[in-house]
Amino acid sequence: IRPPYALDELEFLLACSRCEKCVPACPHNVIFLLPARLGAGVAGTPALDLLNKGCHLCEDWPCVKACEPGALRLPETVEGRQPALPRLARAAINTDTCLPFNGPECGACAGSCPVSGALSWDETRPRIDVDKCTGCGLCRESCVVGTKAIEIQSLYRTPQSEYAG
Repeated sequence: IRPPYALDELEFLLACSRCEKCVPACPHNVIFLLPARLGAGVAGTPALDLLNKGCHLCEDWPCVKACEPGALRLPETVEGRQPALPRLARAAINTDTCLPFNGPECGACAGSCPVSGALSWDETRPRIDVDKCTGCGLCRESCVVGTKAIEIQSLYRTPQSEYAG
């Protein structure tokens, strides 16, 4: 799962110089470099650790600003308007592990979502609106269940697996 505003994968791989500047630019330590075991084509390129942390969708996009070759690039916008939020991944609630679907109340994720309307509550159970959700993973990060009740999947299919980052 690439950092915010990454170009399409092939364009991203061609543009990314593997300079690593986006990694320390992330104030929440969510960006890491892919290891060599994944192959020379992607080794050393940045990805988001959304299984363990959430992307905070920083207002000033420091990771994007740090990307000198432009592999991460803010979309063009009308003057004075904020760019549309990036789609990072797919988030889904695992009703087998989510506490409110199994009896006890919870609410640990209730205030975690930075996107208005993406995470809402149907009475006592959380619901993700896939049309509004960016897949930032902040709800997963706030989940208190041992086996996280929020599943994060890449937006892209790869030959190695159904979903990959």
